[in-house]
Amino acid sequence: MRLIAFFLGCLVFPALAAEPAESPSLTEGAGVSAMPVAAAPPVEVAPSVTWRSIASDKGRAIEVDTASIQNYAPGKVLANARLALDKEIVDARSGSAYKYILTQNRYNCDGRSAATLRRSFVDANGTVLREENMPEAPDMPLRSNMLEEKVMRELCRPLGSQVQRSRAQEAAEALRQSNEEIINRQLANVRAVTRQTAAARTSSRRGAAKKATPAQPQPPVVWSYSGLGGPERWGDIAPENRLCKEGIRQSPIDIRDGLEVDLEPVRFEYYPGLFSITDTGRGLEVATGGDWVSLLDKDYYLERLTFQYPAEERINGRLFIMGIHLEHRAADGERFNIALLLERGAANPVIQTFWDYLPLEKGKTVLPDAEIDLNALLPQERGYHTYMGSMTRPPCEEGVIWVVLQTPVSVSAEQEAILARLYPVLARPIQPLYGRRIKSSRSAGEHP
Repeated sequence: MRLIAFFLGCLVFPALAAEPAESPSLTEGAGVSAMPVAAAPPVEVAPSVTWRSIASDKGRAIEVDTASIQNYAPGKVLANARLALDKEIVDARSGSAYKYILTQNRYNCDGRSAATLRRSFVDANGTVLREENMPEAPDMPLRSNMLEEKVMRELCRPLGSQVQRSRAQEAAEALRQSNEEIINRQLANVRAVTRQTAAARTSSRRGAAKKATPAQPQPPVVWSYSGLGGPERWGDIAPENRLCKEGIRQSPIDIRDGLEVDLEPVRFEYYPGLFSITDTGRGLEVATGGDWVSLLDKDYYLERLTFQYPAEERINGRLFIMGIHLEHRAADGERFNIALLLERGAANPVIQTFWDYLPLEKGKTVLPDAEIDLNALLPQERGYHTYMGSMTRPPCEEGVIWVVLQTPVSVSAEQEAILARLYPVLARPIQPLYGRRIKSSRSAGEHP
């Protein structure tokens, strides 16, 4: 499944690689009509297709068109590949069975990562059933001994030892340093405010004998979920946060009196894979790979998971003990967020895996050698409420499609206590509805 997930999805980790080069057709010379490719940095186009088997495992094999391999930038390789299956698989969209997945892939040899930019589903007779273009697909870190990693190692072999010196942990280290800088600036601001407050009190006590000095301007306050930078002041902290106090499509909301209709089901394309977990200093974030959702024939790629304590959304006034936001974004930038509500009950194995790999300090990221499957986090019944809203943290940008799953999932008291100990408050208060329309699934929407 991990191998097919690589061809069917793209990881959402911090850096996006450069646009790919125009590449030769994946199907040329293979009895299949040519698949168009995305424009990119100019490189030489291979004159023909030469498939070479690179790796195989359990009824499937990866083949690479050696004539298409091109080093279009230092440490960057573009190549056409083909996933050949021993048994055909029925394509959910076209309804036909495919035997091959033809792809155009970008490999970052230094960063030990890859991304699928285009793919075609092809049946045993060479007929293209469906094609997808993903020019904005993010890079996917590759773990040692994965089949995909073997392909990358083979394609990057001419680059020599520099590939071996680069590790995916470099990206995590860069993120850690960036978060440390942010936290250090915040601490410096808080210390400055504390010193100025103490100095003002001392000056006040001496004011009977001395002329009062003008108050010095205080450094800007940073946003948080409580205190001076709490939600009620987000709109005043920075000009770019004005929507936090002036917007009329803000989130979260108390969901009541939705229009009960037959909503199109959300198609979840979540696959088992690696993940990272970061303590940002304001909360916890999880990044996964190869995951996206689709609604009304539009794909949205998963960027991150964030945790709320308590849950930000309410249903008919009901408050839930915890919440999880699965934040997605489409290629055109449109945001699509899914809210998952949690209630006390049995321990949640996916959340327990996250907690097992919590960073030891704020501002740090952990990249465990462990896999998760987000499908295990979702309820079996996937009916939902939907409305137009905003992000629930500054700058509170609007135009976000929200899907709030109607069925909550369980979390144990012990798991809840861990988040409460780290961050006692991780939620923005309920925002006015201002007449917005809410639609709700008539049926439970059970997932097959």
